[in-house]
Amino acid sequence: MSTPYPNNLVAALSIAGSDSGGAAGIQADLLTFAACGVYGTTAVTALTAQNHVGVSAVHAAPPAMVRAQIDQVMAYYPVRAIKLGMLHNEGIIEAVAAFLSPALKIPVVADPVMISSSGAMLLEPSALQTLTQRLLPNVTLVTPNFDEAAVFLGHRPESTPIAMEHAALALARQFGTAVLLKGGHFALDPVIDVLAGPEGVRARLQAARVNGVDTHGGGCVLSAAITAHLAQGAGLVESVERGHAFLQKILATPAVLKDRKILRFGI
Repeated sequence: MSTPYPNNLVAALSIAGSDSGGAAGIQADLLTFAACGVYGTTAVTALTAQNHVGVSAVHAAPPAMVRAQIDQVMAYYPVRAIKLGMLHNEGIIEAVAAFLSPALKIPVVADPVMISSSGAMLLEPSALQTLTQRLLPNVTLVTPNFDEAAVFLGHRPESTPIAMEHAALALARQFGTAVLLKGGHFALDPVIDVLAGPEGVRARLQAARVNGVDTHGGGCVLSAAITAHLAQGAGLVESVERGHAFLQKILATPAVLKDRKILRFGI
């Protein structure tokens, strides 16, 4: 098959939901990929009706359609890394898990989207076991926030640096893969994120808390930026560090929409 893209094109695939407000999900992933110099492709798992204030409706794609999108992208584009976002239900998770075979020798970053920043359920409760047992053990990196970590662990970790390290390590051993535990949901300053593998803590990242910015979509931006750097050939720790730095840059230069500071992409 002939290809219209240059031989040096690096592509990444986002398997996630659509955010009609443009700040999270597929839309944020594509903006982040482009800002990081990577061509973005997508497999849309769900349509959401939402803005920065809330989510009013969710319509999931049929699992076969999700898989069809993945297959078409992988057959044609030079995908070098994959990001997983909102998967919503058990059928979609099973379809994606079936695709993530050991023969797929490219990095996969999973942002385990469960609840929106406005409180809307984005993962059906019945799908949690399938997510934790069928999918997350087969990815390169899982990027939970503290609310998601509490669901996986069965308790909410304390908001201290040492407790974060213990929680990140416990999750890494639970899934058998690397975990980046994000600390933005706790009122710590500086904000601390911890990268751990089953063997121990690999990196600790911190940044001054940026107040007054609506961070809706921040988790999507971080995981997409990490995915982009993995696609370009950087190692895991370096990709996490670069993704973290990218998000801090975005937070430091927000756009203003009707007197509300929101994430802005410098592309």
